[in-house]
Amino acid sequence: MQLDRFLCKHADYSRKTVLQLLSQQQVKVDGQTIQHREFPVTQFSHIEVQGKTIQRHTARYYMLNKPAGFLSATTDPVHPTALTLLTGIDTSDLHIAGRLDRATTGLLILTNDGKWSRKLTALKSIEEPAIPKVYLVETAYGLSPTTVQRFKEGIYFKTENFTTRPAQLEIISEKISHLTIYEGRYHQVKRMFAAVGNRVVNLHREKIGEISLGSNLKLGEFRALTLHEINWMYITVK
Repeated sequence: MQLDRFLCKHADYSRKTVLQLLSQQQVKVDGQTIQHREFPVTQFSHIEVQGKTIQRHTARYYMLNKPAGFLSATTDPVHPTALTLLTGIDTSDLHIAGRLDRATTGLLILTNDGKWSRKLTALKSIEEPAIPKVYLVETAYGLSPTTVQRFKEGIYFKTENFTTRPAQLEIISEKISHLTIYEGRYHQVKRMFAAVGNRVVNLHREKIGEISLGSNLKLGEFRALTLHEINWMYITVK
């Protein structure tokens, strides 16, 4: 939003007053004196008028190693939610970017930056680059090279008339594998294995793009994202 529109809308100044304040160098954005009415501001810009703070919101980004049994939701009347695990911080403005079902464990991203989270989770067209998501999967039955090839070709979901992008399946042991997918469809991993006659027993998300859970964060623990983890997406994902 333009600075003059923001001040008229959120600070209840008239347009004439805003222009006067700007010309008198009475407006600062993120510590910088601004005189241009069209200067762009966001929900996280620190805006001051005549030394008084009009807006000061901080963008926040966290990763959580979600345990089983917790919903990817902000509130729920029955089940505990992932947000209850973020103890000691204000979670009132946070939302979840890329949900996991209640039984699935692993990497969950929480933020108050809607633009950033939409970029992270948006379903791309087949021509556009997509963000890889890596899962550790345990299946009920043994895996075979046939499954590897089927996933590489893409799995067709009749309900949505949709074929997944080519996925990479790396077999670690008889029933354990790493799966990399490029969408985030409803129960996608479980449905992909079901399509080849197998069943997922345990599912754990390890990585989204360059945001990796790693080995230091125990189940139920969380931490703030690093600057690299926050910014990589703006550099590599258009």
